[in-house]
Amino acid sequence: MSTFFKALEQAERDRATLRREPQSPPPVTETPASVLVAEPPVVEEAPPPPQPEAAPVEVVAPPRPAPRPWIETTDLGPDVAVGEIDEHLVSLLQPTSVAAERYRVVRHCVEERRRSTGAQVFAVSSPTVRDGKTTTVINLAGAIAQSAEARVLIVETDLRQPSIAERFGLGKAPFRGLVDAILNPSLSLSDVVRRPPPYNLSVLLAGQPPATPYEVLESPRLGELLAEARRRYDVILLDTPPMVSVPDCRVIGKWVDGFIVVVAAHRTARKALEEGLNLMEPSKVIGLVLSHDDRSFVNGGSYAPRSTRRMDAKTR
Repeated sequence: MSTFFKALEQAERDRATLRREPQSPPPVTETPASVLVAEPPVVEEAPPPPQPEAAPVEVVAPPRPAPRPWIETTDLGPDVAVGEIDEHLVSLLQPTSVAAERYRVVRHCVEERRRSTGAQVFAVSSPTVRDGKTTTVINLAGAIAQSAEARVLIVETDLRQPSIAERFGLGKAPFRGLVDAILNPSLSLSDVVRRPPPYNLSVLLAGQPPATPYEVLESPRLGELLAEARRRYDVILLDTPPMVSVPDCRVIGKWVDGFIVVVAAHRTARKALEEGLNLMEPSKVIGLVLSHDDRSFVNGGSYAPRSTRRMDAKTR
């Protein structure tokens, strides 16, 4: 029993001790707070104020200048009037016409001679004046120039009655040309050659009228210019003076590879033709062109004196 009471007394003492000692509050289990990350407020940008619609811009192309008959126009004064090209230059104005087709017959003969002998410089002449040689030389150049690869040069060596500028609608306007390049060696071929757009050919006009045409053409400078032309062009066509009336054509003959003789139907006297052919080196006369012929065109095959082939071409 005493053991039991001792145990009770000990329990009383323990309870008294517990009442005297401050009791710690029971542990509190804290729930971790949720961490809220505040996103920055979205600020909506105000739309830009509406811009007034721009008026449509009309692109106006600058006016195209009227076509000039020459690329180089430095020699043209303000008073030079540009007229129309001669209507008889059918190879330039109407390249698909029947009349232009006839000049292709002459072109074929020139190209055959060039392929067989390497000839480049051809003189177009006639026994007398007004036989149609200038019309023929320009139309022949136009026929050859219809090939895009062709490099053709017309040289006006008729210094007594030059007319090529007038045929291209320039009247008798002064231009630097062959005479200027012969008398002034500082002028190169490029300084005096012009190209009439849109045609695929170049032209060297006669230039200033010389006091003595024969002496100018006899100058070795002419040979130098033609040698330069051979390097730059495939075919060089010379518009020469008439064969019989003046000696100019004969002095030019040493620089050319072949002659094309223009004969006017019902006009050129047979005696004048024979005399003109006798003045030429026979091997250089490659054919005749019949101009002012109103008959229907028939492809040639007939032959002129000295077995020279006739190249039929109705010209004006």
